[in-house]
Amino acid sequence: MGVYIFMSGFCGWIDINDKIQDKNAILYNMSETITLNQSNKVGYYQDEYINLGCKCLIKDCINGVKQPIQKICNSYKYVMVYNGEIYNAKDIKEELISNGIHIETTCDTEILLGAYILWKEKCLEHLIGAFSFVIWERDSKKLFMARDHLGIKPLFYTLCHNTLIFSTEIKCILKYPNVEAKIDKEGICQLFGLGPARVQGKCVFKDIYEIKPGSYAIFDSLNNKFKQVQYWQIKSYEHKDSQQETIKNVKEKLSSSIIMQMQSEDNVGTMLSGGIDSSLITAVVQNEYERKGERLNTFSVDYIDNDINFKSNDFQPDSDKKYIEKMKEKYNVSHKNIMLNSQCLIDGLKEAMKARDLPGMADVDVSLLEFCKQIKEHVSIVLSGEFADEIFGGYPWFYKEDALRSDTFPWSPALDIRKRIMNKKYADIDLNKYVKDIYTKEINNVPICCCDNDEESKIKKLMYINMYWFGATLVDRTERMSMQSGITVRVPFMDYRLIEYVWNIPWNMKTMMGREKGLLRMAYNDVLPKEIVFRKKSPYPKTYDPKYTKKLKEILLNILEDETQPIHKLIDKEEVKLIIEELDSNFTRPWFGQLMTGPQFIAYLIQVNMWLEEYKVEIEP
Repeated sequence: MGVYIFMSGFCGWIDINDKIQDKNAILYNMSETITLNQSNKVGYYQDEYINLGCKCLIKDCINGVKQPIQKICNSYKYVMVYNGEIYNAKDIKEELISNGIHIETTCDTEILLGAYILWKEKCLEHLIGAFSFVIWERDSKKLFMARDHLGIKPLFYTLCHNTLIFSTEIKCILKYPNVEAKIDKEGICQLFGLGPARVQGKCVFKDIYEIKPGSYAIFDSLNNKFKQVQYWQIKSYEHKDSQQETIKNVKEKLSSSIIMQMQSEDNVGTMLSGGIDSSLITAVVQNEYERKGERLNTFSVDYIDNDINFKSNDFQPDSDKKYIEKMKEKYNVSHKNIMLNSQCLIDGLKEAMKARDLPGMADVDVSLLEFCKQIKEHVSIVLSGEFADEIFGGYPWFYKEDALRSDTFPWSPALDIRKRIMNKKYADIDLNKYVKDIYTKEINNVPICCCDNDEESKIKKLMYINMYWFGATLVDRTERMSMQSGITVRVPFMDYRLIEYVWNIPWNMKTMMGREKGLLRMAYNDVLPKEIVFRKKSPYPKTYDPKYTKKLKEILLNILEDETQPIHKLIDKEEVKLIIEELDSNFTRPWFGQLMTGPQFIAYLIQVNMWLEEYKVEIEP
């Protein structure tokens, strides 16, 4: 029996001068820090220049490999560590064999390394999947690092005294000697001006960076040169397909992505909320299962007493229950509704923060973490509708004139409260200017076609920042919480080939029938219940339990009364107290996204305090 690796994390460093003592202990410590608590396999590779560690959650199967994987071709040695999945590995394997590359297994780990040996950095043009990986070319002393097109899988690094340290998790990098957990004024701006979003390529901690989505980097260790290159980006061109052709193509491309991503030796389930995105994924997968005489497992999440406490609003017009029932009636799925209580949302704040290595979306993260843990009892892989709103225009701010014409991120338009809570010693920080400059820089990166009129250009700019900012925050949440839970969440809407096509579809087609995601609704109109096709968008559910808010207030007030708590270095205690007292009037609209209102604002500050304490973060003056 071999090994089938379906989830892993890795770390390592390259030190051409070999200055570090106790290398074995350091590598062991870094590798053991990787989140995968359920792992039963840790592998290492070391030579005089590089140290690699990989921790894998594994399962027995035929024809497997283990990491780090080594391969010799034409007397050249290559070593790779890898996290992710290559969905078209079978096709790539056939191409490799036809080009004389010997592949012994069916595992995408070996196939990926073979692809690099044959095509070098051009291998990225052949890959369909979610991945981050590092390849050491032993003979040339070069290190190649790469990340998937949309940045589903993370990859962090820092350069310290001519040494390159890297990992799939920040916490591992911080285990390396002399790499310190620090934040400077830019980190403070990210925490309070953008949080829980962050600048692409950066990660709040000073001098720790991230390979950007759709990018690779080469570290020439002999010459101490590091270069990052963007290998993929969205391109704008005139969309010439008719409306009917567009509907047909969207359905074919999306269904193809779903079918490709449902392939697995393990049981696969879907997250089913009763919304258009998760429902169409469920419909496609269940149809495939029926052909095999099998039954699909589906999962939804809700909160105890939400049927009593739920309050309809513009962002969450109704609950999911009746729409899930419609899907159960139409498709013979085996459905499990997972119920969470508000106390678990509080208890899990620290674990969720540590999974991200940063303060995150507070209980919105925790609920997904608990949801994934319970899904893990039934399946190892689950498909999610994540990213549909970003590319098909599902969010409410796509339809607000002020969002189209504003000069800031529409999911967090008001900086007043964010500025108000900052410690007065940071009065010189112009939070408005910082956020506006970041926003303007991003907007200037948007590819606009000469055929795009003024309104179409505005929509593309809004869609671009949704993909690379808001969507990136949600995808990071999904990746981190699922990794912490030991399951794989696949996201068919993030197939870059689908996104390349959808990006250029005119807005009036995307919103056909005068509805948000109208194109998507029409594409799957024939396979979904009408109630779901025409359901108004409703986001991921959250708790409305008043006891939850009360408990959060108590926790934060206790922190505020304890002057030894580290968050006092960053916040104005009295202003935060006033905001807690005025909570209902201060948060009539979310302060981030659709879900993060008053309770989540408080929980975010609690996570900031936990983060400062847990990571012993030094705040530079």
